[in-house]
Amino acid sequence: MCGICGELRLDGQPAQPETVKRMLPALVRRGPDFENHWSNEQIALGHRRLAIIDLSERSNQPLVDRELGMVLVFNGAIYNYRELRAEFIREGYSFSSDGDSEVILKAYHKWGERCPEYLHGMFAFAIWDLNHRTLFLARDRMGIKPLYYSLDKHRLLFASNLQAILAAGGVDTDVDPVALHHQFTLHGVVPAPHTILKGVRKLVPGTSITFTHGESPRERRYWHLKARRPAQALSEAEWTGAIHDALRDAVRKRLDVADVPVGVLLSGGLDSSLLVALLAEAGVKDLRTFSIGFEDQPEEKGSEFEYSDQVVERYRTRHQKYHIPNEEVLPRLPEAVAQMAEPMFGQDAVAFYLLGERVSQEVKVVQSGQGADEVFAGYFWYGQMQQDTEGSDVERFARYYFDRPHSEFNEMVTESCRGTDVTSQTIAALLGKPQADEFIDRVLRMDVTTLIVDDPVKRVDNMTMAWGLEARVPFLDHQLVELAAQMPPELKLGNGPGGEGPKHILKRVARGLVPDSVIDRPKGYFPMPALKYVRGEFLDFMRELVNSDACRARGIYQREYVDKLLAAPDQHFTALRGSKLWHMALLELWFQIHVDPLKNG
Repeated sequence: MCGICGELRLDGQPAQPETVKRMLPALVRRGPDFENHWSNEQIALGHRRLAIIDLSERSNQPLVDRELGMVLVFNGAIYNYRELRAEFIREGYSFSSDGDSEVILKAYHKWGERCPEYLHGMFAFAIWDLNHRTLFLARDRMGIKPLYYSLDKHRLLFASNLQAILAAGGVDTDVDPVALHHQFTLHGVVPAPHTILKGVRKLVPGTSITFTHGESPRERRYWHLKARRPAQALSEAEWTGAIHDALRDAVRKRLDVADVPVGVLLSGGLDSSLLVALLAEAGVKDLRTFSIGFEDQPEEKGSEFEYSDQVVERYRTRHQKYHIPNEEVLPRLPEAVAQMAEPMFGQDAVAFYLLGERVSQEVKVVQSGQGADEVFAGYFWYGQMQQDTEGSDVERFARYYFDRPHSEFNEMVTESCRGTDVTSQTIAALLGKPQADEFIDRVLRMDVTTLIVDDPVKRVDNMTMAWGLEARVPFLDHQLVELAAQMPPELKLGNGPGGEGPKHILKRVARGLVPDSVIDRPKGYFPMPALKYVRGEFLDFMRELVNSDACRARGIYQREYVDKLLAAPDQHFTALRGSKLWHMALLELWFQIHVDPLKNG
């Protein structure tokens, strides 16, 4: 796990190493172990390393393969690199390191643009071909690893986070109106390629883009998820066995491909508890687990220790739990926002940030349960959408997911930010893609390939990598996702005879491995009471942000709408129970931290 960056000149001018040197400090926390940069004519590449595989200096980057005439910068982990390496050696390729990075170079030399199709893992990388003066960028199928870029007629900039792009200078920081509409409609999600800034884009997951001298950029989508029933129908028992096998394999791969200890972020929910059970089932000894909790509020408990403790007791893990007092939460919030490559509305971001801080002092790699709810239909709104058969696919989805209708968005923003209902158009296009049998198949496919990428997946990557901690997500193994997408929806929703409710099939896998009390508990969410209830210091903090001179000068929000929310802040919530005032305050705080210093400096 690392941070990458680079500049490619498109105007015949030489690349400036100083540009990359300005970008690298924004990537230090992603890769605290080593820094280097490389340049040649119109290309400059930079890399910050977090050493996980082959800890020797031989795997430092940028990685130059003089025999092949190629240079690589890479962020991620390739779980099938040993198999590929053995295949390449049989074919006559030579290696100078023992890590997974060099395998990518050989794969590109052999397969060209098709090389990502052969890589099993999470990745974002750039390869410069010296012989053909070609730059190749690729991002993994599930978008687990980020890749941002800025492109104009003079140059291409790319990096692992948006902060590094801004540090290069000369980037348009005006608000992207399409992204703004998505931000406030899709629960904080801005699907690729957009970001909240006009001058910055992100590569779509499962996509590569090639820049060749004298030619237009060539983008290629190398992976599509199909959600269709298999030709041969399977029984529930067969599905349970197949999912168990695929998940066991995904967990094992993410354990074996590391030359450092691997822990588990144990929340006390079904997903992370099942990861612990599967690791124990695989024979792992002395497993490290970590949990975090906060102070209770009258309406809600601040921790799930009562459940995580049961898993720890059953599997005798080496466990650490951290209890964070409320007075530590709000003061640390700006720190967490400073690590956000994009504005993130999920209040649990600061929880992951504080957890990452502590866990990184113990291990460099953890497995996490992100993705299980989207792959196996764990959220309550999936069932609501399925039962509501009125209207189009977009209307069925919007009633239970959109944070506000288009009419309210126009009420919230000033006239210059208004436009057409671009979010409904985007969702209609995503739900309208072929190769999905039923409505809930289309929803889950969209969620797994698009919405989750720019919500929990991005949030966990940002907040763990803020401390040089690599989070691996077995539930988003693309082979497991492909298998689960073929499964009949009722086996996920659990709404048939004998059904166990959401994540039915995972619960069947977990029986006998995870305590029944954990399996049968109500669905929980990362408890963050101090930032969930709109009162006290938290309310004062938000009021100060939306009433600030900077916010007024930015000119995004209608003051009448701001005043309406401030008059009754505990009465304005989204369909998914998010505070509308918090959404506005968080976006403003992000701009004040990331954009305003560039304009004021």
